Amino acid sequence: MKKVMVAMSGGVDSSAAAAILQEQYEVTGVTLRLFTNEDIQLDRSRTCCSLDDVEDARSVANKLGIRFYVYNFGDRFKECVIDKFNHAYINGLTPNPCIDCNRYIKFDALLKRAEMLEQDYIATGHYVRRRYDEKTGRYLLLKGIDPAKDQSYVLYGMTQQQLAKTLFPIGELTKPRTRTIAEQYGLVNADKPDSQDICFVPDGDYARFIENYTGQTFPAGDFTDKDGNVLGRHSGIIRYTVGQRKGLGIALGKPAYVISKDTDKNQVILGDNDDLFSDTAYAYDVNWVSVECPDKPVRVCAKVRYNQKEQPATLYPLENGNIKVVFDSPQRAITYGQALVCYDGEMLLGGGTCCSEKMAFGNE
Repeated sequence: MKKVMVAMSGGVDSSAAAAILQEQYEVTGVTLRLFTNEDIQLDRSRTCCSLDDVEDARSVANKLGIRFYVYNFGDRFKECVIDKFNHAYINGLTPNPCIDCNRYIKFDALLKRAEMLEQDYIATGHYVRRRYDEKTGRYLLLKGIDPAKDQSYVLYGMTQQQLAKTLFPIGELTKPRTRTIAEQYGLVNADKPDSQDICFVPDGDYARFIENYTGQTFPAGDFTDKDGNVLGRHSGIIRYTVGQRKGLGIALGKPAYVISKDTDKNQVILGDNDDLFSDTAYAYDVNWVSVECPDKPVRVCAKVRYNQKEQPATLYPLENGNIKVVFDSPQRAITYGQALVCYDGEMLLGGGTCCSEKMAFGNE
């Protein structure tokens, strides 16, 4: 019987994944300790990665009769996720740390640990599917069948080697069906709510976290319009993201939105909602998953944030490996630091990190 190591967060999805796999594989459950509560200056009860979650995962493993271990990947998580998150925000970007966690922790560090322990596969509770294409000799990464739960967007960084060694047992299920399976196995977390926040910033206050974690402070600066006219004062550039309307602390007699940020000048630029729309996005650090990098323009469907429905567009590969994507219709708040992910139907083609045109062409 082949062996699989299941990453168990303490939630219902990964627990159901372990239960399903037990029918065909020798399963070992592992929970990853990525930080301590002291690291993020929050009480245990306020973070999804609490001791309670470890105990929930342990309880599920005991119920299923499988081996269970806790691995400490804290140093790797700090370097590849938290530090990158802080650096991006400080430099005016809006990152998605879940993508980095998947890329560098779950499907890199964990997979390497599993291979050291002679495991045949790792598995997670992501709502995605993989399929092997005999014609191309490549593994395809496909959306989960439940459109409300599909998580392919955050897995665009996966490589062929990683896909070959990874199982996604709940990708063919809907969320209600996953909970039903957990109930059938008598798992303690069958009705446990989903976590909606970034694990190390569970209260959503990114500015508080960055200031406390780095020891840095971020001074007030000017709100300006597109022409550079000063409109007022902001309370620190890391407190604002592109597209933001609420919490600006400024009254202009009409709705105002953050349309860009200038970290060099410590300015937050405000404008109208219409100013947020653009039909062109650029991305660097591009990873191709299900296909090779195209050598000519191709039609795709693309999206620039997790909860967005993908939109029809044309992808233009650039000579330096970066990409330009022109949407059929303008998209709102294309934000530097977020992921630009491209699809062909249910198949994820690849993706990269949104950036400026200058950066995409290597001019900054």
